[in-house]
Amino acid sequence: MESDFIDEADWRLLDLLQTDASMSNQTLAGLAHVSPPTSLRRIKRLKQLGLIEKQVALLSPDRLAASTGHGLTALLEITLERQGAEHLDAFETRAVAEAAVQQCYRVSPGPDFMLVVHTPDMPGYLALAQRLFTSDANVRNVKAFFSIKRAKFDPRLPLPLRAQPADNR
Repeated sequence: MESDFIDEADWRLLDLLQTDASMSNQTLAGLAHVSPPTSLRRIKRLKQLGLIEKQVALLSPDRLAASTGHGLTALLEITLERQGAEHLDAFETRAVAEAAVQQCYRVSPGPDFMLVVHTPDMPGYLALAQRLFTSDANVRNVKAFFSIKRAKFDPRLPLPLRAQPADNR
C-alpha cells in the first residue's frame, strides 16, 4: 500500500475521530472494523501525512459563560487598500498572531479577508480593532457582524465515506 493512499478504513477512522477523538483505541478500532494495532498504525500514518492536524477539546461557550461571561463573537469582512501579495501576507500574519482571532480566511470576490473573532466584551473588541485595523494604514474597510446566537458549530469536514461493511454475526 502506498504511504499516501487513503482507503475506506482510513476514511472511517478519520470520520470517527472527527466525531469524538477521545474514544479509546479499542472502541475506535471496533467502530472502524479494523484491529486495534491496525487502528494505531493507521492513525499514526494519517498524522504523519498531515491529514490529522491536531486533536483538541471543543469547549461549550454556554456552559462556560457563568465563569467567563458570554463574550462577544464577531464576523468581520476586511478590505485592504493594496492587495499585493506582500500586503495580504502582512495582514494575515498580524491577524493570525492575535489570540482573539479564531478563524482567518482569504476570500474572493468581495472583501480580502473574513475573520471570526471572540473577545471578552466590546472594550476588548475595540482594543482588537485598534491593533489590527486602525493602526494599519492599509486597511480600507472593516464590516463587522456581531453574533446574537450560534445556531450551529461543527468543525467536521464531509468525507467520502463508502457503505459500511456488513456485521457478520
